[in-house]
Amino acid sequence: MAEAADRKLYLGPKLRVLRRELGINQTQMAEELGVSPSYLNHLERNQRPLTAQMLLRLANTYDIDIRDFVAGGGEGAATQLREILSDPLVRDIGIARDEILEVAENYPGVTEAVARLYRALNDLRRMPGQMTEGEGGTLPQPLDWLRETISQRGNHFAEIDAGAEAIAQELADEPALLAADLRARLKEKHGIGVQIAPEAVLDGALRHYDMHRRRLMLNERMPASGRLFALAYQLCGQELHALIATSVARAAPPDEDSRRLASIALTNYAAAALIMPYDRFRSAAEAGRYDMPLLSTRFGVSVEQLAHRLTSLNRTGARGVPFFMVKIDRAGILSKRFDGEAWPFARLGGTCPRWNAHGSFATPGTVLPQLIETVEGTRFVTLAIALPGTGSAIAIGCETKHGARLVHADGLDLERDEPVTVGPTCHLCERRGCPDRALPPVTRALDLHGYERRAAPYPFRRV
Repeated sequence: MAEAADRKLYLGPKLRVLRRELGINQTQMAEELGVSPSYLNHLERNQRPLTAQMLLRLANTYDIDIRDFVAGGGEGAATQLREILSDPLVRDIGIARDEILEVAENYPGVTEAVARLYRALNDLRRMPGQMTEGEGGTLPQPLDWLRETISQRGNHFAEIDAGAEAIAQELADEPALLAADLRARLKEKHGIGVQIAPEAVLDGALRHYDMHRRRLMLNERMPASGRLFALAYQLCGQELHALIATSVARAAPPDEDSRRLASIALTNYAAAALIMPYDRFRSAAEAGRYDMPLLSTRFGVSVEQLAHRLTSLNRTGARGVPFFMVKIDRAGILSKRFDGEAWPFARLGGTCPRWNAHGSFATPGTVLPQLIETVEGTRFVTLAIALPGTGSAIAIGCETKHGARLVHADGLDLERDEPVTVGPTCHLCERRGCPDRALPPVTRALDLHGYERRAAPYPFRRV
């Protein structure tokens, strides 16, 4: 609050978005905040700065986190908008960076609308003539819609967390005992038996619920962490079904595939929240300084399950480190992504080959820390760990201001070490002289000459 009081805060667009999310008009909000409608109108139009007193009123009236509300959200949106405006369809216009930043900061609704239109355009490019038309136009792909929905919620679903935590209080903490309790609860309360089945019987499936015989069958190859998660998933599907259905309905999925995908994703979320109850898990993470192997062992979960949960510690008043998380293969293709508070790479492409998530494959199972810096100058600490025998790696990361809270960053000097410079993704990166570049930037023309060869591939013009 001291920082907020020392500088003028013009947060009109954020205030306007908050009011619209609450579903109230200016007169109603002004009455609830104890100010005149004309004063609120001035605040929303950035004609008056938000005072510290007004911030406190907002926090107390609408239960918002002042730090999140004051934090600049324009940079991430500006990065996304720059990526979109780098498309060959419009890049010749040459929109200046300060114009893009102004739109992102002052007109978040316009930025979101442009992003949705661009996703629809890419859908049409991938599947011309095959898109389903609805009354509102082209429907988004289910995975794109789900990713956007989860990102908007900060990967945190408070009601589901609370429901899972209430169940967890009636069960054991130690993973082996918890698994036994879950089996017993499924049988006693829901009449569901659990059977470890040969791989041939399940025909490649990891788990299968036989609704007729009320029997959950688990593949014999599943590790203990997988079996524990499967038990928790089945129980949450039974006991939190109504809560999950309400959350899915509130998200307003555009089609049946999106609804089913969201239901599965939120049941997975509930299972993780049951195995790693919010308060106990966050306290353990803070006490152990986010030691990934320690947390994985203590809660009996896999590295991937752990990383998912670490991105969801966004409860008001009890937040953890705001991690982003990706699952990546050797070719650099992302199969999962959770943006967290900040995301250093392109939202519409892959990652930078200079990032050592790729290098973690040389030492599977070992946490590999790295200090990176983006084109904009923002620094991040990232932790990558390759999953043995899978060809995939999990990586999490956060801004360096949180680095002192991470035991895996102790070997890094966050102030003096030279960071590895990374770009958003090769076809959008304008960093010159990069020897690891795989593609030229679509925002610049190539500058090729037969009489000269540079160390960096694909030389391009500055303007």
